[in-house]
Amino acid sequence: MGRQRIVVKIGSSSLTKTNGSLSLEKLTEHVGALAALKNQGHEVILISSGAVAAGFPSLGYPSRPVTLSGKQAAAAVGQGLLMQGYMEQFAPYHITPAQLLLTKEDFSHHTRFRNANRTITELLKRGCIPIINENDSISVDELTFGDNDMLSALVSGFVHANMLIILTDVNGIYSENPHKNPNAIRYSHLPEITKELLQLPAESGTALGTGGMKSKINAAQTALSLGVNTFIGHGLGHDKLISILKGEGDGTYLGSFSPKSVMPASKQWISLHSSTSGSIVIDEGAEKALLYKGKSLLPAGIVAVNGTFLPFEVIQVKNQQGHLLGKGRTNLSSNQIDLAKGLDSSSARDITNQKRDEVIHRDQWVANREEQTSDE
Repeated sequence: MGRQRIVVKIGSSSLTKTNGSLSLEKLTEHVGALAALKNQGHEVILISSGAVAAGFPSLGYPSRPVTLSGKQAAAAVGQGLLMQGYMEQFAPYHITPAQLLLTKEDFSHHTRFRNANRTITELLKRGCIPIINENDSISVDELTFGDNDMLSALVSGFVHANMLIILTDVNGIYSENPHKNPNAIRYSHLPEITKELLQLPAESGTALGTGGMKSKINAAQTALSLGVNTFIGHGLGHDKLISILKGEGDGTYLGSFSPKSVMPASKQWISLHSSTSGSIVIDEGAEKALLYKGKSLLPAGIVAVNGTFLPFEVIQVKNQQGHLLGKGRTNLSSNQIDLAKGLDSSSARDITNQKRDEVIHRDQWVANREEQTSDE
């Protein structure tokens, strides 16, 4: 087992006592497991919930607050306490933790997305363990990422992780809720997320977490689409993460676990985080070139332009039947494309006064998940 980059997500239910407050005992055990993984030479990134749990007792709440303002206030107090706990527990292992608080806007804004990636990369290079949490104290929508499950999937994608480990209080994915049906079947390995799994009831396996198993399944689907194999389950002791990495974990492994390429970060941003400013319609030849031949989009294949947009904005690409084929960053504005559509590359360059042939370069193009492409 060579050196790998591992993202570990620890949810509220795996960090808290029965009353919902932070459990130092559980946190200490997790830190020991993370340290053991790192001491084997692996790069480790932690997605940690627990800020609300750490903070609410200091504010006089008898139990975990249920209002948004209460959670935000508890998170504001608890985030520092949570990091203090991690710093104290990592100190005996001579490991430096580093805190990053992210919001959904950090992903949708291209520059901030790249900066987050660079920061994490530099921290790993310096031997730190980045500890990432959603910035719940200022989030507009309550726990936007779904108890950090989706956040962990998105982070695992853009750091090109070898594996995402989602620790929870349930030992894997079941065919039904095992608390309600003792005969529910547990899956030890799933090569992909099926439609049946996505249709599981949206119920939480614990009162302390906010995501539930459905949130974890959705996160696993996103991670797999980005090329990251995933584990959902639990374990005990300092060797639990090492055991999971060896394939001996108590839970469900998702993915093929064969070598596969991770979608480039630039394409991840286009596919999952960018907003579109308009659309273009292309002919059948251009459609085949984009979807099946790994080609860039040239002006000759464009038949119509919809909306107003500037160069380098993300736009939708549709076929003549109106089906969405994918998204890409355009090199030309809507006005330039309208002038150049249907023209050969030389004529298009002359009329737009541009040096590039491509309207959308293949490296800035992402097909819809439904489409099969040769270079994705």
